[in-house]
Amino acid sequence: MIRYGDEQWNELKFTGFRYEAEKRDAQWIDLLMQPELADNTPVPPDLIEFSIMAVCTHEGHPIQFVTLDEGIDCEYQLTEWEQDQLRAFIRTEEVSKAILAAAAESVGS
Repeated sequence: MIRYGDEQWNELKFTGFRYEAEKRDAQWIDLLMQPELADNTPVPPDLIEFSIMAVCTHEGHPIQFVTLDEGIDCEYQLTEWEQDQLRAFIRTEEVSKAILAAAAESVGS
């Protein structure tokens, strides 16, 4: 993760995720993820409740990743390698099915 404006960063290794797919509207699915991390790659100490939201198409293609702290946009961004890990997770059969199921729901149900 890279804090905006910093020149140094640490890359997180994700070992698993708890997630929830939620239909935002006729175009987007929000995939909220609580990552589990390898012991040797802890989150920065100033983050209280780290999570990630992936904004995906209804077909499951991630368009944007947003880092969150206590459910609010935070000052960190993900490295390309971290984003690659997230894309691989989103492409798994289980998550792809969850996104498609969320896309089939009515908004707000």
